[in-house]
Amino acid sequence: MITVFDDTQRTHAPREFIVSGKPQPIPERPERIDMLMQGVRRLGGPVVAPAEIFGDTIALVHERRYIQFLSTVWERWKRLPDAAETPSANVFALGRPSLPPTHYPDSVVGQCGWHLGDGSCPITAQTWAAARASAATAAHGAKLVLEGERIAYALCRPPGHHAAADVAAGFCYFNNSALAAALFTKAGKRTAVLDIDVHHGNGTEAIFYDRADVLTISLHAHPKRFYPFFWGYAEETGRGEGEGFNLNLPMERGTTIKPYRAALDVALKRIADFGAEVVVVAAGLDIAVDDPFQGFAIQTAEFAEIGRHIKMLRLPMLVVQEGGYPSPHLGLNLEQLLKGLSA
Repeated sequence: MITVFDDTQRTHAPREFIVSGKPQPIPERPERIDMLMQGVRRLGGPVVAPAEIFGDTIALVHERRYIQFLSTVWERWKRLPDAAETPSANVFALGRPSLPPTHYPDSVVGQCGWHLGDGSCPITAQTWAAARASAATAAHGAKLVLEGERIAYALCRPPGHHAAADVAAGFCYFNNSALAAALFTKAGKRTAVLDIDVHHGNGTEAIFYDRADVLTISLHAHPKRFYPFFWGYAEETGRGEGEGFNLNLPMERGTTIKPYRAALDVALKRIADFGAEVVVVAAGLDIAVDDPFQGFAIQTAEFAEIGRHIKMLRLPMLVVQEGGYPSPHLGLNLEQLLKGLSA
């Protein structure tokens, strides 16, 4: 199995995010890379760097003004007199979808309120470069699969599945899984996204919600008491042409492998019925029992079982790293998942 990774992703190293209204140490930090790489090295196989990515490719899933915002926000923010250390919003465009295009602000403060969806997407001087490298990693992984690799792993960090077309949120800036799916679709492949992160993939859902050419499925902790709170309910099934092409499978906190497998069976049947030709596995390892977010209770050995189950689709796959935060078994959990997928 080929792993794709760009070391630039280490440079994004925010210290804090907002939890219950106050700053707390952020778990989405560079040391995740070293933990995940332990699993990659135990598996063996080559690790390759991605080709550089540019705005036209990212624009397959993100608005150009959002890309422009991320590329310039740090320098513009630093020119403000007496501003906070890092870009942040003090007013939010709550009715953004219904606002006329002319109401998009010129002010960097206003643009932060437009594009930063919550308190868990801190921006540093290196965020733009790291997020672009993360997106490039997913794009290169998609290229490898299109060229004939049966399975490839894109070690993307920062993650992506909470990022919508014009919004950063939940540690995510560019939606790596959605970008890979868009590249597969552009190449003529019928594509499904299977998101197994403990948090609902609300950004991916939003990007494809009105489309019938990509099937999006998310297995996650029920949002009634878990981030992202407002999305991820079973009744969200798509809109317009996309009706019936989004499937949410929310489960209670503390879910163990047996009910998880039952939900996964539903997801895999839906992918088969869709006639997918390729699958993007949005691999959130934060379903683990010892993950700091404490959403599900999947044991290390059970990641291999999940991987073997997904492999039964017998389809080419790109595994895109999403969540999974510093814990004693993070690298082992990745190793087991990839072993199951490639066995």
